[in-house]
Amino acid sequence: MSITSTSKPRFNFNYLNVYGLVLPIVFIVLWAIASKLNWVNPKLIPAPFEVVQIAIHQFQQQEFWTGLGASLFRDLTGFVIGSILAIIFGIAVGVSRWANYLFLPSFNVLRQISLFAWLPLITTFLDYGNSAKILFIVLSVFYPVALHTIDGVRQIPLHQYEVAKVYQFNAWQTLSKLILPAAASQIFLGLQLGLIFAWVATIGAEFLLANYGVGLGNIVIRGRAALDVGLIVFGLIVIGFIGVAWKSLANLTERRILVWRR
Repeated sequence: MSITSTSKPRFNFNYLNVYGLVLPIVFIVLWAIASKLNWVNPKLIPAPFEVVQIAIHQFQQQEFWTGLGASLFRDLTGFVIGSILAIIFGIAVGVSRWANYLFLPSFNVLRQISLFAWLPLITTFLDYGNSAKILFIVLSVFYPVALHTIDGVRQIPLHQYEVAKVYQFNAWQTLSKLILPAAASQIFLGLQLGLIFAWVATIGAEFLLANYGVGLGNIVIRGRAALDVGLIVFGLIVIGFIGVAWKSLANLTERRILVWRR
């Protein structure tokens, strides 16, 4: 007796994404009406059309694309370095009892320190240059990725390690065939949070460690210095859209890599 699947095809289109556009559209419409009827001061709150004009002008400037490239470079560099160090640290602490005793107490103390409290020490040694910004991003990524990696490794049942011993796995086989696959979900959750924190730290570093360099944060700084609210709004919108794009890319990557779990 054969069983025929009668399940309907699944659509990837998420209607919640459409509903999520309602609030921004309503906000823009009300914003345009308030500007048209002079309910707001145009010097403080420019009309949406003016922001669009500023966006078109900025997209035509080489300075904007140079700044975008600089911000993305800092973001990715800090994220990659911080993630690699955090995963190595998390696996070591999660697997080794000695590493747990030696490093975890110090880690728990250091992660209670606000990231912004590290800035005076970072700038003392690295000044306000690119290296200081990247180190700040590395620190912001390290903690969430390390915590989720430790949790993922510790959730692996002991009997799975016993099976690995029965099959006489060496250290590399235990890592690649047991630890990483079993802890993959938690590691990717940490990486997603790390990616978000990295982008927030990138813009924060460009604000707090401003040295008149290039970056998306400098667009907002220039807008503030010139009292150009339209330029500030444009910078915030670009920063927000890039953050959403990173989040979507992280979700897509996780689904592709962890497809075997389904």
